[in-house]
Amino acid sequence: MAMNETTTESGIILDRRQLILGASALGLSSTIGALPAMAQGTPKKGGTLRLGMEGGSPSDSLDPRTYADSIPIAMSLMLWNNLVEVADNGDATGELFENWTVKPGATDWTFNIRKGITFTSGKTLDADDVIYSINLHRGETKSPAKALMAGISDIKKVSPTQIQILMSAGNVDLPYNLSDYHIIVVPNGYTDFAKPDGTGAFTLEEFQPGVRATFKRKAGNYWKPNRGHFERVELRYIGDAATRTQALVTGQVDAINRVDPKTAALLAKNKNLKLSRTPGAGNRFAFVAQTSKDPYANKDLMLAMKHGIDRKKIVDNVFSGYASVGNDHTVGTKMKYFDPKQKVNSYDPEKAKFHFKKANISGPLELQVSEGAFTGATDSAVIFQESAKKAGINVEVKRVSGDGYWDNVWLKQPFCAVYWGNRPTIDNQLTSTFAGNRTNTWNDTHFDNDEFDKLIVAARVELDQKKRADMYAKMQELISQNSGMVCFAIQDYLDAHSTKLQGLTISARYDLGDQRIAEKGWFA
Repeated sequence: MAMNETTTESGIILDRRQLILGASALGLSSTIGALPAMAQGTPKKGGTLRLGMEGGSPSDSLDPRTYADSIPIAMSLMLWNNLVEVADNGDATGELFENWTVKPGATDWTFNIRKGITFTSGKTLDADDVIYSINLHRGETKSPAKALMAGISDIKKVSPTQIQILMSAGNVDLPYNLSDYHIIVVPNGYTDFAKPDGTGAFTLEEFQPGVRATFKRKAGNYWKPNRGHFERVELRYIGDAATRTQALVTGQVDAINRVDPKTAALLAKNKNLKLSRTPGAGNRFAFVAQTSKDPYANKDLMLAMKHGIDRKKIVDNVFSGYASVGNDHTVGTKMKYFDPKQKVNSYDPEKAKFHFKKANISGPLELQVSEGAFTGATDSAVIFQESAKKAGINVEVKRVSGDGYWDNVWLKQPFCAVYWGNRPTIDNQLTSTFAGNRTNTWNDTHFDNDEFDKLIVAARVELDQKKRADMYAKMQELISQNSGMVCFAIQDYLDAHSTKLQGLTISARYDLGDQRIAEKGWFA
């Protein structure tokens, strides 16, 4: 390697001249703002899309029961399809399901499967494939989607292109639950996820977990006539935000996710780039404690921490204002049924001191954090440590490796950093994280509240919007005041890309066009 080159963790080579030019290129023209959906020209075929992304690890797998971050989701949507897609406006629309009907009570659903769609192997999609794919997330499984599928009592094959789903209790949001990113469709009996056999636009060329993955467009026309335009896609793991930005500025990638808020305003001034901002719909950043274990089972200790964290200081200093203050649950301010009148856990050192004294806890509280959890986790923890100290709370920040963080720290350690992505509905959002005590794989605070569990089931079939809103308001209160979550910020989604890249629209759910930019985009 030449002496004037620097190799990043993703294998991208940046020479020092590029680094200097990239830094200066950040200040050219324009001002930052929330972009409307990009004006769409006529899509063109061809080219190689190069993505630089945060949100993966060396332990990543293509098995959908393991997906926990952005990179595995983005890869899966190149190779496979979901049953239901969430449109940019938030509506549940058919993907491999063409349409559906539901009987009154929302317990009896009929779903029609698209005809004539084939897997990479040549097999034609049918009802057996769909039933098998849903059942991967039911019964004896470690899939995080298990909680979302728990209400399904039976799935019946009506015909080769139609299935019936029966629910133990009604749920008007079932199509949204079936849009969950874990629920991709594979052939009946398929188990070898290292050799993808999907209905997506691309086939897998190479996959080095934690490093890179490459994909090639399938021969012939993709079954979605207005998607699947790129000839190839290269996805590079770039966990460091500065390196990710430099790779975009110097033209080594065409798009990045999770732009560092500290550089967003400067990046937006580059006339060759576009900054895509989705206020209030981004990741929910939190410190989570397992309240089934001491000392975090002490409610006064949790209230002391909730009032002992200076959320506004974190939003202003770590996220440069590109976030809103969190209130210890995962319901975003832009989400339907968000309660604007809820009791707020604001920074109050005296109230925190009162609860901490009442808790009668001695010794430091070890908080494990890593930039592998999310960019800014360490700085957020340090601000928490400083603000909690004013209430007499000793938070000991332990920095741990980003490699294997989601396997070795999250869900394992009693107090650690985490982020939660946006979901299409409040039921999906709360079920994924808080329902079902510890039978829910992703209940990382071990939240266990009978009133909450009854409310979330009742709200699924409540058609009176005022009553339903009241139920969800109560659920937000129960989590905020009783869970082990200290959710301090809800970030704006911040993506950036070259101006030659078209088709990146602002999604109601996830970044990079709901992780579908490889399928949706094209080059001008």
